[in-house]
Amino acid sequence: MLLKRLCEYADTLDLPPTLYSSVPTRYVIALDSEGRLLDPKPIDTADPSNPRTKRGQPRLMPQVQRSSGIKPLLLADNAEYTLGLARKSPKSERVEACHRAYLDLLSRCAAATGEPAVAAVQRFLLSEPEAHLELPDDFDRGAIIAFQVDGTFVTDLASVQAFWAAVNDPAGNDEEPPTVMQCLICGQERPVLARLQGKIKRVPGGQTSGTSLISANAAAFESYGLKASLIAPTCASCGERFTKAANHLLASDTNRLTVGGAAFIFWTRQPSPFSLRSLLDNPRPAEVQALLSAFRTGREPAELDETAFYCTSLSGSGGRAVVRDWIDTTVGEVKRHLRDWFIRQRLVGPFGEEPSPLGLFALAAATVRDATKDLAPPTPRALLRAALTGTPVPWALLQSAVRRNQAEQGVNRPRAALIKLVLCSQQLTFEEDYMVQLDSDNLSPAYRCGRLLAVLEEIQRLAMPGAKATIVDRFYGTASSAPASVFGRLLRGAQPHLAKLERDRYGAYVALQTRLEDIQAGLSGFPRTLTLEEQGLFALGYYHQRAADRAQARQLAERKRLASAAVEHGPLQQPEQLAFTGPEEAIAEAIAEEEIREEEEN
Repeated sequence: MLLKRLCEYADTLDLPPTLYSSVPTRYVIALDSEGRLLDPKPIDTADPSNPRTKRGQPRLMPQVQRSSGIKPLLLADNAEYTLGLARKSPKSERVEACHRAYLDLLSRCAAATGEPAVAAVQRFLLSEPEAHLELPDDFDRGAIIAFQVDGTFVTDLASVQAFWAAVNDPAGNDEEPPTVMQCLICGQERPVLARLQGKIKRVPGGQTSGTSLISANAAAFESYGLKASLIAPTCASCGERFTKAANHLLASDTNRLTVGGAAFIFWTRQPSPFSLRSLLDNPRPAEVQALLSAFRTGREPAELDETAFYCTSLSGSGGRAVVRDWIDTTVGEVKRHLRDWFIRQRLVGPFGEEPSPLGLFALAAATVRDATKDLAPPTPRALLRAALTGTPVPWALLQSAVRRNQAEQGVNRPRAALIKLVLCSQQLTFEEDYMVQLDSDNLSPAYRCGRLLAVLEEIQRLAMPGAKATIVDRFYGTASSAPASVFGRLLRGAQPHLAKLERDRYGAYVALQTRLEDIQAGLSGFPRTLTLEEQGLFALGYYHQRAADRAQARQLAERKRLASAAVEHGPLQQPEQLAFTGPEEAIAEAIAEEEIREEEEN
C-alpha cells in the first residue's frame, strides 16, 4: 500500500526524465562541435563554503543503481569511467574495463541518436584527452564529470534521455531476458526489475549513496526462490516513480521531519493547506489555538477533512531503508487527534507561565540523557502514531521519563508534560483543564507525596540560603518510588529548619507549617511503594507545587514593583491590588528573595 500511494503522489509531480536524478556535478568539460576543448581547464562548480554545492552544483544527470560490478553512467560519471584515471590505486585492469564500458556505451548512444554533440564528445575521448586537459592538483577523481558542447549539456538532449531510458529498460535487454511477473504495484504482467534502478537518499542511518526499499542479499531474506528485488516484483516504471516520490518528500522542508534517527514523511492525496510539519516540529501557541478553535466553531469545510492523509517512518540499515510505520487516514482525523494530543500535554511552565505546546522532539528527548546520541527511532515513532491516530502513548515512555527523573533527581517541564500525556492518553474521557496546574483537591497519595517533597525542599531552601544540594538532589529517587522509607526522616529533618524560620521569618513559617498539615491531612500514611503510574503522579505533584510557588513569588515581585512605582509616580493600580500581607505571601516573598539571590550568584 505504501508503494502504491507513493506512485500516486509521483503522478502529481513534475518528474525528471526517466532514470535522471539531481546529483552534484563538479567538473564540466567544454567542447566545440568538433570535439575540441574550449578551455583546457575543466570548470569546477564546487563551493566548499556551501554544504549544498561543496561537491559540485546539483544537476539532473543519468543515474542508475550499481553495485560492485562495472556499469557506466552515460556522459556523467567519475574520472575512472570517463577518462580512465584511477581513483585510489585500484587494479589497472578494472580501470581499463570501466573506461572501455563507458566508451562502448557512448558509441552506442552516438549511433542510436545520431546527435553531433554526442559524436563530438566521442571524438574528444578517443584522442588522448588527458594529454590536452590541465587538471588541477586537487582534482577529485571520484567526482562527476559532465560535458558541454557549444554551451549545451549533452545530457539535456531529448534523444540522449530517450536512449538512456531504453538501454536500461529490462524489456529491451537481449543479453539477459527479463523476468516477467505481476507487478505488485500496478498489478500488470510486465518485465520486473532484478534490482531497483534508483536509490532513496537522505534516510537517517542509511548509506550516503542511498538505500533501497526492496532488496535481499542473503538467503534469510529470500522467498520462494526469488532473490534481490524479485522478492517484491516491481516493473521499471513503478519502481522509478515510487523512488522519486520518496526522494521528493525526503528533500522537502514541509513534508519531512527527522527525529531520533528516523525520517517521517507525510503527504495528502489532494493538495491541502494543512501543515503538519510546523505543528509537530515547533508548534506555535497561536497555531495550536487556531486548531482548537476550529473544532469549537466548526470552521473547517467538511470536504477538506475527508482528504486522504498518509505518513510513514523510515530509517536506514546500511543499504536498506526500513519502514517502521505506515499511517493511512484523513486530514480530519489527524486534526481531531492532534487537538486531543495538545490538550493532553497542556501544562503550566516551571514558573507558572501559561501552557505552551511542545513539539515531537522535545517530548521524545525528555526520555533520554542526550537526545543527539541516545534517542532511538521507536520513541518518536510511538509519539507520532499517538498524535496522528489517537492511540495511547505506550507505558514504556512513562517508564523512561520516570527513570530520567530519578537519574537527574528532579522534574523538568518536557518530562512532566510527557508524563501527563501518557496518563491522559490512557483515559477514554478527560477534561481540558485536567492536571494543567496545581490541584489542591487531588487526593491521590502519590500526587500528595510529590507536593510534600516540594514543600520540604522549599523549607530547606528558605532556612539554608545558598545550600549546594537539597533533599531533592539526594532523595528524589527513593521518595518517588518508596515514600514510606524516606518521608519520616525528611519530616524530622525539616523541624530544625522550621524552627529557624519561626525565629527569622514567622509569616513564612506559619504558611509552610499549615501547608504541610494540609497535604498530610489527605494522607492516611505513606505508601510503601508506588506503581509506575503513581510515580508519574508523584512527579506531577512535585512539579505543580514548585510551579505554583514560583508563580506566586513572581506575582509578588511584580506587585512590589507596582507599589514602588505608585509611591514614586502616583497610583498606577487600585489600593487593594497593591496590598500584600499574610502567611502565603510571606512564603512568596521569601522564595522571590531566594530566586533573586540565585540569579545574582549565577
